[in-house]
Amino acid sequence: MDFLQLAQERFSVTSFSDKEIEQEKVESILRAGQVAPTACNLQPQKILLIQSKEALEKYRKCTVSHFNAPLAMLVCYDRTLCWSREYDRKLSGDVDAAIVTTHMMLEAADLGVGSAMVMNFIPEAVREEFKLPANYVPVCLLALGYPSKDAKPNPGHTSNKSLSVTVSYNEF
Repeated sequence: MDFLQLAQERFSVTSFSDKEIEQEKVESILRAGQVAPTACNLQPQKILLIQSKEALEKYRKCTVSHFNAPLAMLVCYDRTLCWSREYDRKLSGDVDAAIVTTHMMLEAADLGVGSAMVMNFIPEAVREEFKLPANYVPVCLLALGYPSKDAKPNPGHTSNKSLSVTVSYNEF
């Protein structure tokens, strides 16, 4: 499948089967995140694999949007490892973590594994349940698993604004 087709067909899966993801596929998904571009290639991402029964119970305490996924990844960044813009000191961490997560979602889709990027979580609960160091900033939870037989895209999935609305071809 070519990239644009993969990107268009991938959707947020909110209904997973119980089938476990093979370890080699998990490693491939993690590798896709590892090779994702980050500011100055500082790679501040910190990813916590959530797959044991105990860890999944903790995960479910942190979000109502867990979708009973059989595997999840907590994507954070280490604020001490980020690039910082000199003009206003903005850290690259959120952007870096989002790029890493996007790479992992696309690799998962290419492997037939469904995913949903979840920002609807309780940060304090995540910090407490997973004992995050103070310098780790949680950005999202990535729910992963094989889509259930009834999994389907959200009705608005294929509704895109036209490029004339989202892109300016002229200077402002």
